[in-house]
Amino acid sequence: MTTPHPAPAPAPAPALPATRLRLGYGTNGLTDLRLDDALTLLADLGYDGVGLTLDHMHLDPLAPDLFARTRKTGARLAELGLTATIETGARYVLDPRRKHGPSLLDPDPEARAVRVALLIRAVRVAAELGAHAVHCFSGHTPPGDDPTTAFDRLAATLAPVLEVAAEAGVPLAVEPEPGHLLATLDDFHRLRLLLGDPDPRHLGLTLDIGHCQCLEPLPPADCVRAAAPWLRHVQIEDMRRGVHEHLPFGDGEIDFPPVLAALADVGYQGLTVVELPRHSHAGPELARHSLEFLRSHLDAPGTEKAPA
Repeated sequence: MTTPHPAPAPAPAPALPATRLRLGYGTNGLTDLRLDDALTLLADLGYDGVGLTLDHMHLDPLAPDLFARTRKTGARLAELGLTATIETGARYVLDPRRKHGPSLLDPDPEARAVRVALLIRAVRVAAELGAHAVHCFSGHTPPGDDPTTAFDRLAATLAPVLEVAAEAGVPLAVEPEPGHLLATLDDFHRLRLLLGDPDPRHLGLTLDIGHCQCLEPLPPADCVRAAAPWLRHVQIEDMRRGVHEHLPFGDGEIDFPPVLAALADVGYQGLTVVELPRHSHAGPELARHSLEFLRSHLDAPGTEKAPA
């Protein structure tokens, strides 16, 4: 089935002044560190925030006393001057034998309900922490499912999560992921329309800059501008065209100054989080290098440099 043409964007708001980008680093790239050590590292380096993945290494969403631990984490974030987004892409957090199972597309409704419960819990954690957004993704299309069936199931499964997110005042930020049912910006718009075109303050987008380089027809900077009305969370790393491999900055093909300029120009308010989930073995050094790289490119014309 041909993907329907996206509906027009919401009526544009008055032009926003260029925004100082706030930089973060994902804890899924620091899994060899205790959470407090990871947060302290990022604050000491000069990051503005953290992409906090709910996983068994850091803030385990299934272990006892989640909200007591959440309040303790919130106090520590405040002490360090860090803000957060909540990410839900932990491997094996729900199923020790399936990397991201069960997904929102699982044929078994009871299995889908397990993922829904995790996302609702993530929304409540985010609300407790004052986080910018809760990230999620669709998962792979089950064998034998056609796209229409899969998208209808995705919309129906996400609807209760979206309702809780709207009540909590925390945007749900869906990420297009290569190889998943929802893989592109056009796919996001298809989901958005199936859900009745919700307020972008409730249903938004996680834009991974590397994924744009990997498979979107537009250059990454143009993707930022096209996504601006729904942009609630940004992940950033280097990548090559056609290869879904998250790379340290300088190891791929992305031209970063136009991307950073686009994020500033559209008035993006959330965190821009470095996403290197397969590089935890060198996490502290890559966190340092990534911040230095991004700050050096924020000096380019059209961008604004984040202060130390």
